[in-house]
Amino acid sequence: MPTISIRDLGRRPSQVIDEVVRTGRPAIVTRHGRPVTALVALDPDELEDYVLAHAPEFVRATRTADADLRSGRARPAAEVFAELEHD
Repeated sequence: MPTISIRDLGRRPSQVIDEVVRTGRPAIVTRHGRPVTALVALDPDELEDYVLAHAPEFVRATRTADADLRSGRARPAAEVFAELEHD
């Protein structure tokens, strides 16, 4: 995985992005030698899934919902709908 400083990224952003897209390999951006972010190639068809999967509030809510299901505090919607159809 290549690394690039913020300064170098500012000097040649198009070339760095072209390389990330061409190779599909992320580039780690550093500030004062420390990693601060990554540039990753995105598939336009998967953009929404990528954003949601990396949004802290969405990830937190998903983990909470999964824990609720495991502990029995919630039930799958399909189960509830099936129960309503029988009534």
